[in-house]
Amino acid sequence: MITRSPRIALLASVVAFSALACGTAPSATPASSTPAAPFLVMAAAATPPFGTSGSFAILANTAVACTDATIIGDVGVSPGSAIVQTNCPVTGALHPNDAAATQAYADFLVAYDAVAAMPCDQTLITLDGLTLAPGVYCFDAAATSTGGVLTLDGPATGSWIFKVGTLGTGALTGTGFSVTTPAGTPPACSNVTWWTAQAVTLTDSQFVGNVLAGAAVTLTRGTFGGNAASKAGVTITGDAVTGCTMGNGNGNGGGHGGGSSCKSEEDDSDDDRGEASSSSDDDEHDGHCEKDHHGDRDHHDGDRDQKHHDSKK
Repeated sequence: MITRSPRIALLASVVAFSALACGTAPSATPASSTPAAPFLVMAAAATPPFGTSGSFAILANTAVACTDATIIGDVGVSPGSAIVQTNCPVTGALHPNDAAATQAYADFLVAYDAVAAMPCDQTLITLDGLTLAPGVYCFDAAATSTGGVLTLDGPATGSWIFKVGTLGTGALTGTGFSVTTPAGTPPACSNVTWWTAQAVTLTDSQFVGNVLAGAAVTLTRGTFGGNAASKAGVTITGDAVTGCTMGNGNGNGGGHGGGSSCKSEEDDSDDDRGEASSSSDDDEHDGHCEKDHHGDRDHHDGDRDQKHHDSKK
């Protein structure tokens, strides 16, 4: 029998400890990995650099056509200039290919490219029935929802970015599609961004977020809480659009996490918008601001109107 000296025993212990620290110790069984919960990614998504484009509710390359709808926020077109309103009051300024629209469109292109370059945290195959933490979520091609509900669950400073068509082509199409929070209230519009390689078509949807579209945007009925910028045209029919104020408005992320606020007559001092304005009341909850335009947005029922009056500031 060989007796090991205390010095040799101590040396053996040091070697064994070093091996464990370096991760080289042999293992009897392979380490098993626990897969992450599906469709739940906690990530610190960067805020897109919206620049001055973040102050426009609607921004188009060619034209904006609005029929039997309402828009709260500025509307701009560049390098086109057509803004056609048919029974469509706009609470905000119109910028048909002026200096403000030109700069905003240039800033939109910067934001579009910046989001396109963001790496994906997770690739999805559907939006329906998901509850998602903040992160960057991607679709290789198109994203379509019919009657689906997307729930965004996270802190007030959370950022959700959705990229549709990351392989080069893909449109976002929603019919009866809703974006909400676990509390059943809309998320802050300044915290949600939708980037698409191609078109965005929303029908009878309760949509929230800021759209950066590679092709035409078409909004039909329902509500749209956010800004829509398009490399083509924007067509709005029977929808209620409430633009999103992007924090400090400088596109540097200062408004991200500080909640969002809706465009209103009080926020806009432009003199040339008077005849296009409509009255509004404020209701603020969970970082989201909603407007009720009496006489214009008749889809609100009496109970919701009463709620707005009771909480008016």
